[in-house]
This record gives sequence, structure tokens and C-alpha cells, in this order.
Amino acid sequence: MKNISDIRSDFPLLSRKVYDKPLVYFDNGATTQKPQCVIDAFNEVFTEYNANIHRGVHALSDRASEEYEKAREKVRSFINAGSREEVIFTSGTTGSINTVAFSFGERFINTGDEIIISHLEHHANIVPWQMMCDRKGAILKVIPINDRGEILFDEYLKLLNNRTKIVAVTQVSNALGTILPVKEIIKAAHSMNIPVMVDGAQGIQHGAIDVAAMDCDFYVFSGHKIYAPTGIGVLYGKTKWLSDLPPYQGGGDMVANVTFEKTTYNELPFKFEAGTMNFPGAIGLGVAIDYILSLGLEDIEKREKELLVYATERISGIKEVKIYGNTDRKISIISFLINNIHQYDAGMVLDKLGIAVRTGTHCAQPVMDRFGIDGTIRASMCFYNTTEEIDLLGTGIEKVIKMFAK
Repeated sequence: MKNISDIRSDFPLLSRKVYDKPLVYFDNGATTQKPQCVIDAFNEVFTEYNANIHRGVHALSDRASEEYEKAREKVRSFINAGSREEVIFTSGTTGSINTVAFSFGERFINTGDEIIISHLEHHANIVPWQMMCDRKGAILKVIPINDRGEILFDEYLKLLNNRTKIVAVTQVSNALGTILPVKEIIKAAHSMNIPVMVDGAQGIQHGAIDVAAMDCDFYVFSGHKIYAPTGIGVLYGKTKWLSDLPPYQGGGDMVANVTFEKTTYNELPFKFEAGTMNFPGAIGLGVAIDYILSLGLEDIEKREKELLVYATERISGIKEVKIYGNTDRKISIISFLINNIHQYDAGMVLDKLGIAVRTGTHCAQPVMDRFGIDGTIRASMCFYNTTEEIDLLGTGIEKVIKMFAK
């Protein structure tokens, strides 16, 4: 991996100041910062070849279409999908999950059928399934978790039965950082011919992803979590499922032939890409993938584990702090509370010190309910963060404690 100072220089926003203090950005779980190469590629679209894709015969459209499809191939290779037809561009993880929930529900779910999720899910992997259950008369089942923030695998096995039509679980908890045993979850479901969708929003940026080895039926993630622009996401699906599912939206480019009597749909992947897609975002995603591959996925994973160990030791050493999510298998997220100080108050003080953290339920209210709290402070780190920044966070927490003690 490159020297940390060189890496940080690739990200313009990391050099800015907040309230005349150097920015310490620990909100990477919400969105990551963008390297200059991604910013340049995004801007190049609008200054060099901005034109609608797949529809034009002129030079600009040809170039935009070519770069868009190059990005699709980069994603395919990055996650080791079997073919480019299995890579669908969407607006983000939420758009991808809604696509699966709607399309799968329309084709395969009937009254009394069951869908399994976990207690660790982001709202984006709860609400679409609830909506589908309401529409189709299905039942949502939830895998419980223990006090360490780990799923109870034996309880999951008990939930599987011949009424289970799909399992939809997060790869990593955005609220606690817990890494779920997705391979084991998938293996158990597949033993009963049940497909599995994996929400990779918090997994995609922390190490190598191999959907073939994972054997998931669907995998979804957002570009902005992996140093790419916002508004772009990916839905990976095995060809056998995508071919059988009805499209989520209708419009241009997803059709083969349209008459007032009947419409036939386009081939994959275009069947699920209605209207003008976010081609600048997709191109930016491709460049972001190139960037992190240049750093080395193993090196990224190693560095972030080192940051997690350092942060856990530094923050847990403050006796007034309680950390939530204490499993040994987690990503570089520390979710915590400080005595009886409300997380919003603590977060606002830290902000004045130039430290950006996330406060609240993190769109995972059931997790908070499980622990009897109304939210946490979440520091989410990535490879461009430093131990010096972690020390500043620790000092900031100590200042918060002293301030409220008065």
C-alpha cells in the first residue's frame, strides 16, 4: 500500500479544516470521501462526452455508452460475477433491495409464505420486505442476536422451513460492525433450495468480495460507500433468477418491442435498467474500483483491522465509555455511548473539535431497541484514517466527559 500521507493527498476533502481545526472524518459508514481520480473522471463526463447512453449514433453517445459498459465489466470482475449480464446498475443499495423485494415478491411470494431477515438489518433491508409482505400476505421472520451483537445461528436454522421463500441478510451490521457468517447462512438456505440476498453496503469497501465463492443469489451495494459518487449502486443476481423475475420499473431502454397491445422486455442486464441511467456515477464507480485495486484489497483489510484494534483499545480505555457490538468478527466501526450524555450532545461537541462522527439509530432502530437505548455514537474508519486521528477522538471524548461533568 502507498504511504498514508500519499493516500490522504489523493482525497482533497481530507485536507480541509472545520471550525479552524483539521478535519477528522470518522463517518465513512455513512459515505466515503472521493479520491481526485474519481472526481476528475466524473467531471470529464460532463466536459468531454456527456450524452445519453445506448440511444445515439453520434460520437459522444458512443463514448458514454462505451465507458458505461466498461464500468459494468469492472464491477463484474471486482465481485467475480459470472457474466456482465448479472450486473445491474441501480440508484444504490436501497434501490437494489427494493428491486429484489418487488420483483421476487411479484413472481414467487404468496399468502402465508415467509421471508427471513436478521435483527441487525438497516431499515433499507427491513421496510421493502415489510411492504412486500403487506402486499402479498407474507410473513417476516427475524433472526435474533445476542448481547455481543452476533446472530444466533441455531435460531436461524429453526426459522428455515418449507414456507421460507427467500433469506435477506446484511453482510455487515452498519450499526455495530458485526460481520455475519453469510457463507454459512447461504449454505443452510441452499440445502433447502431457498435463495439468499446479501446486503453488501457495509461489506463491499472492507475487503475482497467473491459472489461466486459466496454463492449468494443476489448481492447489492452502493457506490458512495466505496469511494465512488452518490446515486449509483449495483444489483448482482444469478442469471437464472434475473431471467425469471419481472422488471421492477418500466420505461425506455428496458424494452425490446412496444405496442399498445403488448410489450416485450429487453435482454439482461437492460431489462432492469429503465430510463436514463446514472452513467456518470457508474463511470465514477469504475474508476473508484480501479483506485482501491491499485492500493491492494489485502492491504486495505489489514490496515483497517489495525485501526479497529487501536481504536478499540483507546476508546475502551475510557471508563465512562460503553461500546456496543463486541464480537471478534467485525469491521472498523466503534459504536459507543458516554455515561449518561446524550449521543447528539456528544456528537455536537466532537464536531466543534473537527471530529465528524455519526449519532442516532443509524437507520437500525431495532438494533437500538434490542439494547434498550435510543442511539449511539458511531466512529466508522477506513484505510485513509490514522492512529493520530483516533487519539484525537479519544481526547475529544475525554473533553466531552469533562464538559458535562461541570
